[in-house]
Amino acid sequence: MLNVAVILDYSLCITKCFAEGKMAKREVDIVVLSDLHLGTYGCHATEVLQYLKSIKPKTVILNGDIIDVWQFSKRYWPATHMMVVKHLIGLIAKDVPVYYIPGNHDEMLRKFKGFRMGSLKITNKLSLKIDNARVWIFHGDVFDVVMQHSRWLAKLGAVGYDTLILINRVVNFISQKMGRGKISLSKKVKNSVKSAVKFINNFEDTVCDIAAENNYDYVICGHIHHPEIKGVDTRHGHVTYMNSGDWIENLTALEYNNGEWRIYSYNDDPVARTIDINKKKGTKESAKEMMASLMMEMRNFSPALSNSAIAQEEPGDNEEELVD
Repeated sequence: MLNVAVILDYSLCITKCFAEGKMAKREVDIVVLSDLHLGTYGCHATEVLQYLKSIKPKTVILNGDIIDVWQFSKRYWPATHMMVVKHLIGLIAKDVPVYYIPGNHDEMLRKFKGFRMGSLKITNKLSLKIDNARVWIFHGDVFDVVMQHSRWLAKLGAVGYDTLILINRVVNFISQKMGRGKISLSKKVKNSVKSAVKFINNFEDTVCDIAAENNYDYVICGHIHHPEIKGVDTRHGHVTYMNSGDWIENLTALEYNNGEWRIYSYNDDPVARTIDINKKKGTKESAKEMMASLMMEMRNFSPALSNSAIAQEEPGDNEEELVD
């Protein structure tokens, strides 16, 4: 359910559209996106692109599983998926700070920890200080027992999950033709299996306990595809747990604006859903042509990060601290 502040943001955005005769972008201080899974059948790339085109972020944090390397196939890479990548590259070309924290599905990027190009930085975790509050951001697969001890099982589960999403799309197509609403088979499975519910609860408790022990006020994860903002009392103190969700089932992100964190939901955004991403234009370009276009964008990168109000340091253990 949308709160009053969000409704006012959307109303202001729509008013500007009529006044200026074009789509006015909503300004956001920080956007946290995770689990896009570009390159898979379940990815809602069109919706991701509509969302990105509806906002003007000052900082973007990509918190893992952006491109699904596990299931990547040259036979399936739609134009909309490349358009999402191109939009992100465009933000970097405009000197918008973009932090990429690899997850388990794009873990190959972890070996590039510390890499910088223009306003892009690849890091395994971020330590932020925002409005005097300490915020810890990482993907979360490090606390996944299956990931740590049975990687082959995790990859097999990923393939099964993607297959379930495909079946779900067929079911929803038939359901809508019959005048019924959409359903999420994967959500129903997860919510009905006690072990899945227990896993999510254990994941959140473990993350919060470690965050509180290290004196963090907030901890942000992705990985489990379960958007959440809640306060948790641990043996080490209170901490606020946040999860950005995903763009397979929930179509959610985390936004920080005007001193507050909130869960963004595409399904509750009347502005983003009306944006025309011009698919026809995108489909005229081959993958090779779009890659060439990306390279042209990359040539515009500045050699250093933009002179924003956010100062950057390199504290111990290769973490990066952003101080407002």
